[in-house]
Amino acid sequence: MAKQFDAGEFDVIVVGAGHAGCEAALATARMGCNTLLLTLNLDMVAFMPCNPSIGGPAKGHVVREIDALGGQMGKTIDKTYIQLRMLNTGKGPAVHALRAQLDKTLYQHTMKETIESEPNLMMRQALVEELIVNNGVCEGVVTKTGARYKAKAVVLTTGTYLRGNIIIGELQYESGPNNMAPSINLSYNLQELGFELVRFKTGTPPRVNGRTVDYDQLQIQPGDENPQHFSYETTEALPDQIPCWLTYTSPETHEIINDNLHRAPMFSGLIEGVGARYCPSIEDKIVRFNDKPKHQIFLEPEGRNTLEMYVQGLSTSMPEDVQLRMIRSVPGMEEAKMMRPGYAIEYDVIVPSQLWPTLETKTVKNLYTAGQLNGTSGYEEAGAQGIVAGINAALKIQGKDPFILDRSEAYIGVLIDDLITKGVVEPYRLLTSRAEYRLLLRHDNADLRLTEKGYQIGLISKERFEQFLEKKRQIEQEIERLAQTKVKPDHVRDYLESINSKLLDNAIDLAALLRRPEVKYDELAKRFPPAAKLPEAVREQVEIQIKYEGYIRKQLQDVERMRKMEKKKIPAGIDYLQLQGISMEARDKLSKIEPLNIGQAARISGVNPSDISVLLVYLEHKMKVAH
Repeated sequence: MAKQFDAGEFDVIVVGAGHAGCEAALATARMGCNTLLLTLNLDMVAFMPCNPSIGGPAKGHVVREIDALGGQMGKTIDKTYIQLRMLNTGKGPAVHALRAQLDKTLYQHTMKETIESEPNLMMRQALVEELIVNNGVCEGVVTKTGARYKAKAVVLTTGTYLRGNIIIGELQYESGPNNMAPSINLSYNLQELGFELVRFKTGTPPRVNGRTVDYDQLQIQPGDENPQHFSYETTEALPDQIPCWLTYTSPETHEIINDNLHRAPMFSGLIEGVGARYCPSIEDKIVRFNDKPKHQIFLEPEGRNTLEMYVQGLSTSMPEDVQLRMIRSVPGMEEAKMMRPGYAIEYDVIVPSQLWPTLETKTVKNLYTAGQLNGTSGYEEAGAQGIVAGINAALKIQGKDPFILDRSEAYIGVLIDDLITKGVVEPYRLLTSRAEYRLLLRHDNADLRLTEKGYQIGLISKERFEQFLEKKRQIEQEIERLAQTKVKPDHVRDYLESINSKLLDNAIDLAALLRRPEVKYDELAKRFPPAAKLPEAVREQVEIQIKYEGYIRKQLQDVERMRKMEKKKIPAGIDYLQLQGISMEARDKLSKIEPLNIGQAARISGVNPSDISVLLVYLEHKMKVAH
């Protein structure tokens, strides 16, 4: 290692400038902390090594939550997208999800410019090889060139770079994503400090030259005519959306893969890391779902000023010659030219049960971790962890209470609670099905749930907060108006007949009428208008809150029951291994995770209701003895 020298002191150092690192660094800087962001390569800030898209079910919700807290991801998407689509519009509002196709390079440049322009934030190119830890407290980092940077808190967001190893067929070599330099020594340093690491795997498909694709054989996938946006501050849409394209694998594709499985690292034993079930490679799909005659393939443009197309659905680590044959067996790509091969990458992950809900590590104080380092997959999950880790690092330095979102407040709360309480056995992907209260955690109401919290933290401006309060006032006022406005049967007879809805026998308030599935708010407002025309976002909230009032009330009752469990705190220092009457598995899990309350303890896999009953009796006895 190079001779060490003092290179400066900061409040917070963030290591890694991917999606987690960008959010963490911007959050700490905007909260008044002098922040240093260190990255392996200044040209790869906010790089997307996988597909150039953000959002979709649960993930799109998370981006809206990041924005509602005052984060950056949504704003940058809205400046750089090439397509926006709202998914699941044929279903209920709980699963409506916005997805953006992005100009990959423009997204990077825009995020980098934002970071470079941020007061309190300095970005430098460096490879961190060691943490400075004294008496169990992280006090800074050391880089490969010997630079020693001191800090009051450090946030690690190293993505898939820790001991990164790329695999293509029989070939493997040490590398980060996209042939970037890997981080080797930091991984060993974490192990020396007592962290448990595991090996995960992810992958990416080949890219092809769009000029060599026959679009006549593909199905066009256009963006929405009137797109919604991720940031609540965005007011104008970008022009000229670019379509994606749909095709399918062919019997020949499946034959090529089956004939070459002996060369597939997934099956030859070359890959040791655990991959994501929810994002399997094409060879894994062909083997696992051998009854399916074809699989979807989406061609996604990587930007406005490139011909590179991302072949979504063809993720693979097959040898390069096999990949080319696979591509050319897909309808529309018979003459396609491959610009980059797909690959698998293995990397080290910190077992996330070693973290507190603040994302501070239990092993080393003032050290926070976020992103794929914690075992997640996806840019959105990374950004969510980044902003929470950054917020908590800043709050701790400022001597303030920690910031923790529970499962009923945000998908971000679900994500972090799942990680620290249940751990990971594969790269974690956020799904709507993971949220018990998903009717409360909708895409449309992230601001109502989180803007006030962002304002209290200091990440939401006074002007934006006042706009939010006005929106909230308009919603409440209009709901109240509808509840108090009575209509007689004759007033709505023609309208109800036109939509085949049951005619009224008696007078009814407009709110009760709106609860009918076939009745739409905008149609009622035409006949019984409010005093002033309301913005679309307000009208949407009024309709959802009235139509789903009964379901929402029921979920709120469930939340209240959960909160009672959360209020039953568990004191620190319990020796669970000596606790009689509960299973050995439960003792082991409770010892490892150290739950903060009964609610969290009950969510640990391997801890049964009977174990919780014993634990409650033990805590009551302990309280009596203490008094």
